[in-house]
Amino acid sequence: MIDSIPPVVPSGRMRELPHPELALPGGMCLRPWTADDAPTLVAAYHDPDVRHWNRPSRLDLAGAEERIALWRERWQAEKAGTWAIAPEGGRAVGLIGIADIDLAGGSGEILYWLLPAGRGTGVTVKATDRLARWAFDDLGLHRVRITHSVANPASCAVATKAGFPLEGTMRGALLHADGWHDEHLHARLRTDAAPWAQPDPATGRTPVPPPTPQTDL
Repeated sequence: MIDSIPPVVPSGRMRELPHPELALPGGMCLRPWTADDAPTLVAAYHDPDVRHWNRPSRLDLAGAEERIALWRERWQAEKAGTWAIAPEGGRAVGLIGIADIDLAGGSGEILYWLLPAGRGTGVTVKATDRLARWAFDDLGLHRVRITHSVANPASCAVATKAGFPLEGTMRGALLHADGWHDEHLHARLRTDAAPWAQPDPATGRTPVPPPTPQTDL
């Protein structure tokens, strides 16, 4: 008789964890969304770039409050975790989350978007790396992936800089308003070296790790 394969992460592990606030360099953080963030979510879901690449439904204020409450429920159901990207004590400028969580299989998928106020700052790379480290070190996942349209080079750059190498292209994988898009697949394993531990191919030098605090806020 062949023994069954045990789950990578046991059921109940995620709901037992608090939904943490995670510090980022430069006075930024990842924090849970609250009802006070509903106006920001309404604005985001009407932003043309957010809508084009992420395909969210437009929301009014009541709908945004319901969506934020749903994110709390999905944490308890161990399906997804969603954070606001924000200055410490300030308003959200973006969203990052890990969805399609498969605890038994040890995997999940990171997604992100930024409002205009957060774009061009490099915060998404820091947020993606920080969330991946939480997924590996605290939750216990083995593999985390990122997918994005091949027509979105900014998202591709974020994934690569955050230590998610490109693994391939999925043809006609996602329907956008302008038709079917091929999607890039990136992934990072728990056993991979941190992105700053890999030499820069242009210089041969190993980057210095970012000064992210070692403890959560």
